[in-house]
Parts: sequence; structure tokens; C-alpha cells
Amino acid sequence: MAKEPQTPMDDELARHEHEAEGAEQAAEKVAEERLMEGELEGLINDEEALEDSVDNPEAEMLAAQVGELEQSLAEAKDQALRAAAEAQNVRRRAEQEAEKARKFALEKFVKELLPVVDSLEKALETMEEGASEVHREGVSMTLKMQLDVLNKFGVESIEPHGEPFDPQVHEAMTMVPNPDLDPNTVMDVMQKGYLLNGRLVRPAMVVVSKKAD
Repeated sequence: MAKEPQTPMDDELARHEHEAEGAEQAAEKVAEERLMEGELEGLINDEEALEDSVDNPEAEMLAAQVGELEQSLAEAKDQALRAAAEAQNVRRRAEQEAEKARKFALEKFVKELLPVVDSLEKALETMEEGASEVHREGVSMTLKMQLDVLNKFGVESIEPHGEPFDPQVHEAMTMVPNPDLDPNTVMDVMQKGYLLNGRLVRPAMVVVSKKAD
């Protein structure tokens, strides 16, 4: 089938369509350029706003106040920890003092009672052979009762006969040359010593050996 020849009207329509396509493409290009320019301006504005916030004196003042508050909080925590540790130390010392007072409250009483024990021991040692067994047994039982009561409350005797001399718990009354013993050995106990819960109440009075001349 033969192609129909184009009329002047067809040429005019084709020309208008071509111009419309060109205008549409130009409009799209302008829109893209404007969009890119808007994004660039937004970035510039954001950067300027950030710079303004950095240079803002009020923001700097708030940041400084926050730093001061954080430092004050750290100091308060440190003081609270120190106060708690000090309170614990005070409580521990109070408990130790109370325990010490409980253990050694009888120290003065024990010191006053020891001469009675010494007297009973001397009486038992020097009791004459003619004394009745009843008397001896009575003194012996009384002495045992006294010692049992003392032991019950943490009192123990020091009888260092034959032991090395210890100045912490012994008191040397004299020194005697003795070739049969090492120097500074307790030869004789003149008076027993006593401890109260491990603390010295009275040192043992002793005779100490020394090297023979």
C-alpha cells in the first residue's frame, strides 16, 4: 500500500511535537540543576548552624557547668567512700576495745587474788608432818578450788623451771653460777607468774643460772 503524502498540517504537528519534547527536556534539566543547588545550600546552612553552635557562648557555658557537676559528683562519691571506710574502722576499733575490756576486766581482781593463792601454796608446802590429813586435804582442796576458778576465767600460771629465761614473762631475782646448766636457764621459781587471756598479770620471779667462774 502506498504511503500517503504528508500535508502541511502534518508537518506543523510534527514540528510542534518536536518543540514540546525539547521544552520538556530543558525543564527537566533546569529542575535537576535547581535541586542540586538546593541540596548544596542545605549542606552549607547545616555547616553554618554547626559552626554557630560551636561558637555559641551559652553552649560553652552549659558544657563547663556539666563538667563541674561531674567533678562534684566524683568528689562526693569519694567522700562517701572515705566516710564509710572510716565508720567501719571506728566500729571495728570499738568492737576490739569492747572485746579487750571483756577479757581483761578482771585483771585488777586477779592481781588482788593471787597473794591468797600464794599463801595457800606456802601453807601446803610448810605444813608440818604432824598436821592431820584432814587439815592438809582441806588446804589442798581450797587451793584447787581457787585455781579452778582462775582457770575458768582465763588465768593460767607460769612455772618456767628448767626453761630459758624470758624477760617478757620472767623477773630474775638473782643469778647463780651453775656448771650443770646452760647460762640463762631458770634454776628455781621463787614465785609463780600468771597470765590473763594471754596478757601478763604478774611475772614469775626466778633464779637464773650463769656461767661458772
